[in-house]
Amino acid sequence: MTTTGTGADPAVVGPYLADVLGDDAWRTPTVSLIAGGKSNLTYRVSSAAGDVILRRPPLGHVLPTAHDMKREYTAMAALEQTDVPVPKMLHLCLDPELLGQPFYVMEAVDGYVCRDTLPPGYADGPEQRRAIGEGLIRVLGDLHNVDPKDVGLGDFGRPDGYLARQVARWTKQWDATRLAGLESIDALAADLAASVPVSQRATIVHGDYRLDNTMLDPTTPGRIAAVLDWEMCTLGDPLADLGILLVYWQQAGDASERDLGFVVASATVLEGFPNRAEVAALYAERSGLDLSELHWYVSFAFWKLAVVCAGIVARVRFGAMVGEGFDGIEERIPPLVELGRVTLDERRLR
Repeated sequence: MTTTGTGADPAVVGPYLADVLGDDAWRTPTVSLIAGGKSNLTYRVSSAAGDVILRRPPLGHVLPTAHDMKREYTAMAALEQTDVPVPKMLHLCLDPELLGQPFYVMEAVDGYVCRDTLPPGYADGPEQRRAIGEGLIRVLGDLHNVDPKDVGLGDFGRPDGYLARQVARWTKQWDATRLAGLESIDALAADLAASVPVSQRATIVHGDYRLDNTMLDPTTPGRIAAVLDWEMCTLGDPLADLGILLVYWQQAGDASERDLGFVVASATVLEGFPNRAEVAALYAERSGLDLSELHWYVSFAFWKLAVVCAGIVARVRFGAMVGEGFDGIEERIPPLVELGRVTLDERRLR
């Protein structure tokens, strides 16, 4: 029994899975860390019985409302009966004694998780990349067309007042991690709070929908094998998902000021992927929603991402975050705020 990461001891995980999954072949697994660090930890558990994926909160102190395993599990279990592709949920353990935190186990889905590039030999043609972009929007539209009550998620959140609460929540976050010289964050926050649009309908909101939070089918570009990372899922305004997707969506020919607003690079810049205007049009067709106020949602997403970056900078300075990947984060904040400001004032996508 071996493991490449702490937090999921195979000597503990194996016998437990053997009992709950009803197969003694799980008793002597190998456990390897797939992804971890700042968010939930993801492990592949392999044995003679096959492979499963285990998800648990990060090591160390966890805020009471953060990294909610039951929330992720419940959302994906409910969506199994819909057109939204999610892994099959296998088991939820709420007992923190076993691994130090609650965790859940789900099926292992075959596919690619892509961020700034695509695997060699995969979707090499522009028409295949176009298909991936269209597939991402199709799935997002399908998610927002699910009636939460139909899948047992009618009480999964409080959609009334969702947008106003989001502005208030992230303003509070900014107040807790202020950086000098960024009064523009306060000004944009005030203007966003004063111009909150009326939500058209309440839907299941993923909360962080983007290319690298999905798994692409390895043989059919354009087919989304699974949507992952549901830890921020709730009921709210669906255009919040579109707003954050557009903020992350790079396209060929982005001007320097727009390029500075990207915290992470995205493969959507490659030839063939639809541009942001096309993404919005495809989503409107799929969802049936009016996008006349989309500028507010995109502005809010820029502003929220600026607040997130400010929080990271503050925690790094305080010594509460270690590791790599934080270089240049502080320099991204003013461009993000400016993009949010221009988007709100000019009422158009950037």
